[in-house]
Amino acid sequence: MRTATPHTATDTASASPSAPAPPESRPPAAPHPGPHPHPRRRVDWRVRFAVLSLIWGFSFLLIKVGTEAYAPFQVTFGRLLFGTAVLVAAMAVRRTGLPRGVRTWGHLAVAGFLLNALPFSLFAYAELTIPSTLAGICNATSPLWGMALSLVALSEDRPTRRRVAGLGLGFIGVLTVLGAWQGFAGIDATGTLLALAASLSYPVGWIYVRRTLAGRSESHLSLTGAQLMLATAQLAVVTPLFTHLPTAFPVGPLLAVAALGALGTGFAVLLQYGIVAEVGPTTGQMVTYFIPVIATAAGVTLLDEQLTWNTPVGALIVLAGAALTQSRPGSARHP
Repeated sequence: MRTATPHTATDTASASPSAPAPPESRPPAAPHPGPHPHPRRRVDWRVRFAVLSLIWGFSFLLIKVGTEAYAPFQVTFGRLLFGTAVLVAAMAVRRTGLPRGVRTWGHLAVAGFLLNALPFSLFAYAELTIPSTLAGICNATSPLWGMALSLVALSEDRPTRRRVAGLGLGFIGVLTVLGAWQGFAGIDATGTLLALAASLSYPVGWIYVRRTLAGRSESHLSLTGAQLMLATAQLAVVTPLFTHLPTAFPVGPLLAVAALGALGTGFAVLLQYGIVAEVGPTTGQMVTYFIPVIATAAGVTLLDEQLTWNTPVGALIVLAGAALTQSRPGSARHP
């Protein structure tokens, strides 16, 4: 659900959401060539970090509510539409123009598909058959997928014992969440695989962005705004082909979709930009570890979703493994 937007090209592949996000977090633009001075923020970054965690953590609940009345593609299209509207408004206020160049727009179209259109749609379809709590936990596997892929696709990311151990631990956590010892009883395989595929789509997109758009002179806002526009256009084409126009527009699910887009996709991206610019991508990406906790709490308390012991235990193992893959050996201490 959440998507991380690192500040430099070096940090892109290792950052975590939604993107996802959402959840799903997440839509990252191409890395900016370097930091720029930012005015002092009125609200402490820790407060903004907490707000971002809440927004992306609740995204899975909003998806579940939205799919109760609308088709998954419709939920995704509405989410992208509202999210794009927020970024376009921000671009207008800051007088930020769109990027130029056919090749740049082509790369952004691929990024929009991998980081927005595809994972958002997969999560929406997944939550037709699995709880929002499980979807939120699946989203936490993005750093694990990212580490595994980066070892293959990015030559500068060498495997270490720490990272390989974290990868193994994380996938043990996934098996614990799914109850592998009891034959995955009670788990919808299709929905779970869709959620895991959505989580895999984020690091694939991050690696693509790193290889094709790193070092661009345009701002994060310009590139991400264009990326969301293209993702919205993709869903505008796909949605009418696979769905019918709703005959009714229930207020609750409609508000959920609007909040999912305006807050979880638009406003959250702006929040994340500020946090990453102020405290750096390493701290900014820690939001990934709060999202499944909040998603689980929201699903259990507000949607009455059932929770067995292996779900939270497995989630903790997943998060521990993800944290281990993202950690770096500490520098030598000097007296």
